[in-house]
Amino acid sequence: MGVCRIVLADDHALIRHGVKKMIEQDPALKVVGEAADGLELIALLKTTPADLVILDISMPNLRGIEAIREVRKICPQIKVLMLTMHKGEQYLCSSFASGADGYLLKEDSDTELLP
Repeated sequence: MGVCRIVLADDHALIRHGVKKMIEQDPALKVVGEAADGLELIALLKTTPADLVILDISMPNLRGIEAIREVRKICPQIKVLMLTMHKGEQYLCSSFASGADGYLLKEDSDTELLP
């Protein structure tokens, strides 16, 4: 099995940097791109092959839930994990209804993102 190629999308560079550091501790995982908003994510996915997108809900220009729909149009096979601070059931339901494969709270990510 090859390396899992991951794209991070979050408007906070500090979050992207921290998640990238966590992910790259596992040699089977590689961050192949980063985006600060949904529009950057869509442009990046058109040129960068990826297996997984880790996506924030609250981003400028194109919010995470809307970005999922666009991701599904251009890369239907890609897995999408929402990584967010939003605990509300409406965010969870909207994420899955839009095509997310998973939902993880940022407060839990340091213990739940990687084994």
